[in-house]
Amino acid sequence: MNERPYVTLSCAMSIDGYLDSAEPQRLAMSNAADLDRVDEVRARSDAIMVGASTVRRDDPRLLVRDTVRRARRLSYGRPESPIKVTVTASGELSPEAAFFTTGEASRLVYSPSAAAPALRARLGDLATVVGLGECVTMAALLDDLGAHRGVRRLMVEGGGRVLTQFLEADLVDELQLVVAPFFVGEAGAPRVVGPGCFPWTASRRARLADTRQIGDVVLLRYSLSERCDALDRHRAALAATL
Repeated sequence: MNERPYVTLSCAMSIDGYLDSAEPQRLAMSNAADLDRVDEVRARSDAIMVGASTVRRDDPRLLVRDTVRRARRLSYGRPESPIKVTVTASGELSPEAAFFTTGEASRLVYSPSAAAPALRARLGDLATVVGLGECVTMAALLDDLGAHRGVRRLMVEGGGRVLTQFLEADLVDELQLVVAPFFVGEAGAPRVVGPGCFPWTASRRARLADTRQIGDVVLLRYSLSERCDALDRHRAALAATL
């Protein structure tokens, strides 16, 4: 089996830990400069993943926006934007969602095996539907991406349930967390993570690899694996030679 992809979790939250408000309209947590940074992370990834609830709620396109970055990917023989990935337990995905209708990137939908036939019938050639047993685990999803889809770098952008599943399973290499300068304070609003048993505790602290102010938000970059630590050491050694 091929090595699992390097996983980067990328999300923005309010000071009190919310991804969004409870209102139907999307609440912007970031700013233009940070969105451009996120676009660069997307451009360097092989695949971008969100959960089905994010597809339904936010209707994201998940494309590389900058024309120079898209051209750079093409010059390397890669598509303009990374593969789009989502996961659904219910199979409730509309073929009219921007996830399926925008861009030329390949699209992968992971679901329980029992839900896969109906999804294939609904989506047709808009996506490749992959059934993964009775219940999709993030470990099995990563195994499939690495062994069968050629994905070496996966960027996970949410929502909270997917972020929680990756973190609980200790499958994340790098967490890029942006903090917006305001509070949400709504009981029904989605949080970054839900309750869970996480590997990082008071006795096993995550390593804060970098902090950066980007306009009125701050980026906190945490190393959550040896692979991230090794990558940072390689970057530091390379920078020392320049």
